[in-house]
Amino acid sequence: MAVERMKKYHMRRQELEIKSKKTMREILAGQECMTIAMCKGKEPYLVTVTYAYDSRSQSFYFHCAPVGKKIDYLKANPIVWGQVVEDLGYVTGECEHNYRTVMFRGKAEFVTDVREKRRALGLMIDKLEKRPSEARKRLTTQSSLEKASIVRLRAVELSGKESVHRKD
Repeated sequence: MAVERMKKYHMRRQELEIKSKKTMREILAGQECMTIAMCKGKEPYLVTVTYAYDSRSQSFYFHCAPVGKKIDYLKANPIVWGQVVEDLGYVTGECEHNYRTVMFRGKAEFVTDVREKRRALGLMIDKLEKRPSEARKRLTTQSSLEKASIVRLRAVELSGKESVHRKD
């Protein structure tokens, strides 16, 4: 199933738009969690997962249980929307919150190739673990990789927004 491009909506507050792909990649590289919206039939589902982002393929990777609600939804409809937020804190006395965010539309694919699973898990381990070499030895064995469920989200569209208020 190909992912069709959607009609591009203009950002209402264009002064808040992040146009730099480099800045968006920095935000994606600097965060640990993303939220993914998916739909099965007319029922939406939202989930937050830890991830690694591969800027070369413009893909996100995450691991999950081989069965369950997330898998059922992704198999029924692989098109997702996602968001990564960099929380820069509340601005006291201003009723404002500082943030930078990257939103994306993409397609979920289940990774079955053991080499790609090893690479994806390696990206996640390097990003999330304090002692990545120890975790790699334990989590990327042949039997672990065969059991692991890895999802790749290929981002088709990326957009960014920031709101940074400074109190003088």
